[in-house]
Amino acid sequence: MGYIEPAPIKDKENPFESMMSRFNVAAQALGLDDEIYNVLKSPYKQAIVSLPVTMDDGSIRVFEGYRVIHSNILGPSKGGVRFDLGVNLDEVKALAAWMTWKCAVVDIPYGGAKGGIKCNPREMSAGEIERLTRAYTQTLNEIFGPDRDIPAPDMGTGPREMAWMMDEYSKSQGMTVNAVVTGKPLVLGGSLGRTEATGRGVMISALSAMEKRQINPFNAKCAIQGFGNVGSWAAKLLEERGVKVVAISDISGAYFNDNGINIAKAIEYRDANNRSLEGFDGAERIEGDELLYLDVDVLIPAAMEDVITKDNAAKIKAKLIVEGANGPTSAKADAILKENDVWAVPDILANAGGVTVSYFEWVQNRLGYKWTRERVNRRSDRIMKSSFNHVYDVSEEYNVSLRIAAYIVAIDKVSNTYKYRGGF
Repeated sequence: MGYIEPAPIKDKENPFESMMSRFNVAAQALGLDDEIYNVLKSPYKQAIVSLPVTMDDGSIRVFEGYRVIHSNILGPSKGGVRFDLGVNLDEVKALAAWMTWKCAVVDIPYGGAKGGIKCNPREMSAGEIERLTRAYTQTLNEIFGPDRDIPAPDMGTGPREMAWMMDEYSKSQGMTVNAVVTGKPLVLGGSLGRTEATGRGVMISALSAMEKRQINPFNAKCAIQGFGNVGSWAAKLLEERGVKVVAISDISGAYFNDNGINIAKAIEYRDANNRSLEGFDGAERIEGDELLYLDVDVLIPAAMEDVITKDNAAKIKAKLIVEGANGPTSAKADAILKENDVWAVPDILANAGGVTVSYFEWVQNRLGYKWTRERVNRRSDRIMKSSFNHVYDVSEEYNVSLRIAAYIVAIDKVSNTYKYRGGF
């Protein structure tokens, strides 16, 4: 299975407002002046497009597509394209802003963007999806470009769609332009190590936080909500480093074994069972929500958005939350977690391994040279570890949560770059 960037969020509070509430706290801590505040809170560019597509039955359907560039201050904008019926402009604006902060917090020279098409790809044929993908690329041809705006996979898209986007854009340029998208198949310039990149970043973030909290990995228990690409890789890599994974879950339910789940067997079972844990006998079946409240050291929400809210945050017993998904914790839950001394390594840091290796893919495409998997992993691990330590130091300096510290790091980097470039 190819790597797919995790795709947040449908926050009940409104995704853009949820992002802005955290942005405002960080901006106040930094003493951000009005000029840069107003620049950073507003997306640089928003595109809403109509996409007529010929369906297999000969009819014409018109789909609505979006592309939002939040910022290009640090460099070309970067962000996934999601195909989902729930896509809307507020969501895409929030996701684009999160990409700005995510790239900045790991010191990658990208701005933030996000895109989407309101559709249900599960009810469409491969031919219909291809025609829709190509129409989207054609319509936004002047926005995309390896030095302007670089799409990637997201919910409902993957390497196949990225190959079509690359091909369609390349046709308009009269030459092959591999670097216009990331998340491509390996034969088209994709990067080794990208499949496991987000889960690997979650593992590095978890171990880094455990070190600061003086939690011994060999005595630690972990629960992981979501056993897709991100959750299963995080589980496998943490288990290899001594952490006992006692609970996992997917849409079929949650599975608990206090002696530790054999992750290799769970992955093997899932892959042989239509990518579902339904019927897995290596653990006791429990209710899905129960997983969140287990007495564990580390909780990794790596599936759904908005699962930790003001209504259930007080029930969390874990000492650490490491956000593998985007937006799993609502803004109104932050204060409760802080009061209960629960550390939350935020999504814009914890799952930034994906965009880090996306950046490596882009660099390799520009160089025309492939790196080994070992080199990709080594460099990604170094960036994730260094970024965590920087965020931790800022949290100590400002006496704020890791989440607000991550926003402070990101906003400070973007605002300083804006000032050096001269502003408007």
